[in-house]
Amino acid sequence: MLPTDFISRLQAIVGRDNLFTDPVDCYAYAYDNSRKIFPPEAVAFALNTQQVRDIIQLCNQCSVPVTPRGRGTGTAGGSIPECGGLVMSLERMRNIILVDPANRLIVAEPGVLNQEIQEAAKQHGFFWPPDPSSSAYCSIGGNLATCAAGPHAVKYGVTRDHVLGLKAVTGNGEIIKTGCATTKGVVGYDLTRLIIGSEGTLAVITEATLKLTPLPQSVGGITAHYADITHCARAITAIMAQPHIPSALEFLDSAALDLIRGRHPGLLPENSRAMLMIEVDGGTAEIADSAESIRLACSNDGLITAEATANPAGLWAVRKALSPLLRDIAPKKINEDIVVPVSRLPELLQGLGELSRKYRVANVNFGHAGNGNIHVNLLINPDDPDEMRRGEACLDEVFDLVLKLGGTLSGEHGVGREKRAYVGREIDAPTMALMKQIKLVFDPNGILNPGKLFP
Repeated sequence: MLPTDFISRLQAIVGRDNLFTDPVDCYAYAYDNSRKIFPPEAVAFALNTQQVRDIIQLCNQCSVPVTPRGRGTGTAGGSIPECGGLVMSLERMRNIILVDPANRLIVAEPGVLNQEIQEAAKQHGFFWPPDPSSSAYCSIGGNLATCAAGPHAVKYGVTRDHVLGLKAVTGNGEIIKTGCATTKGVVGYDLTRLIIGSEGTLAVITEATLKLTPLPQSVGGITAHYADITHCARAITAIMAQPHIPSALEFLDSAALDLIRGRHPGLLPENSRAMLMIEVDGGTAEIADSAESIRLACSNDGLITAEATANPAGLWAVRKALSPLLRDIAPKKINEDIVVPVSRLPELLQGLGELSRKYRVANVNFGHAGNGNIHVNLLINPDDPDEMRRGEACLDEVFDLVLKLGGTLSGEHGVGREKRAYVGREIDAPTMALMKQIKLVFDPNGILNPGKLFP
């Protein structure tokens, strides 16, 4: 129960209309896409940087944990208030402050949706490359907090590659500014890249200067189908080894294809056991050469067909529907986004199949193959204790396999609370100790998003 004095002072900061204390109202902020539930004791909607600062300072004074939150689309439990206390929602900070085509940047508040940034940039012939599948719903604050990516990261990079600077409030309640408005700038430490991906454990981002990229003149697509997953994995390696890099390279395994067949009969060849969705972009003159080079790289003994597609947008719509479809089938599935070097993908995919059979756990794999980033979905039922035990044992070995292949445990979803128990397998003790010291500098009282990232 939060002290009455704390609630009164909080209401004085944000106003009655921007504060929830009724448990019924607060419940909507108790969970994210991880489907874990930890109800907060209050929810405050900050409207500007000064309010964020005042809220954090108040939480420090009263020793109240505060969890920053955007739209709650994350899958790793990074925005749920595991320690109770206050949720500080940034969803009402929705201003695009500046669109500057001459300097190729947009300045925006954290509650602006990814899709709204894309629409604002498109009017001037630009786009912002981070494009998670939840772009129509997720906020850029969440994109920044997790360093989100998406299909086009294979060519354009992840969120931190497209941010020039930030305004943020530290866990100590201090307003800081990082970076600059130019693409060159090396004065001081690169705190921008440190804060991006820190999942709200160091500072709360209240304004971001985003670097824009010109829209390509043309976009083309290729779909390639394979008789088995092994030949498909070899094709991914061959594609990424040649000079014409695709703008997107997505992989779908046999189980993912069966899900699509169930929803879209006749869309896919019946004998396809693995599929690549490939996009190329660039100048009109270079598209044909790039597409042909990639199509040749697709060719091996397991290729069934590799064809140009006139409607890449339609394919992406089908691909983006996979995660929601899986949620319908297994609402509490284990969803991971592991990454390995592209050259190790054949070993990873083979190993995933072996583990699925070993533990008798249904598994659906798809994802951003051009980055080696595969979304592993273990379709377990938590109400079945034996299946849950087998699923957890399978996941444990999946993580061991990923690290053995030189990979990482999370490519774009973050650590949150869901993966924190495994962080020590990837990060050694001295490095972990340094990270915890950095956390203390930004948040000496440990009130900012406690319980996240660190075991």
